[in-house]
Amino acid sequence: MSTHTHVDENGNIITHTHETHSHEEHGHYHSPEEKKKQINRLAKAIGHLNHVKGMIENDEDCAEVLIQLSAVNSALKNLGKEIINEHMTHCITHAIENGDTKEVEEFQKAVKKFI
Repeated sequence: MSTHTHVDENGNIITHTHETHSHEEHGHYHSPEEKKKQINRLAKAIGHLNHVKGMIENDEDCAEVLIQLSAVNSALKNLGKEIINEHMTHCITHAIENGDTKEVEEFQKAVKKFI
């Protein structure tokens, strides 16, 4: 069984478990370099978002807040695109090689929600 946590489209934190069988498991491997780049991008977006929070708390100009929110949104979309590419390159390729159609279907659902 595999348990993981994510945030849904409404901002709710969801933790759930997927059943896996040892002959179907392909495992998720993400290169340390890519993972570090993704975490750094996310940390920057979090820092930027905290700045936006401060702008709102300080009653700064709404137009500037929207511009900064747009920048955070763009950064998160770009991170999502990188994660999609990484996952397709490694995990989905292995899933297809192992005939794991369920993994491919789950990823397709996730991409549709992202888009």
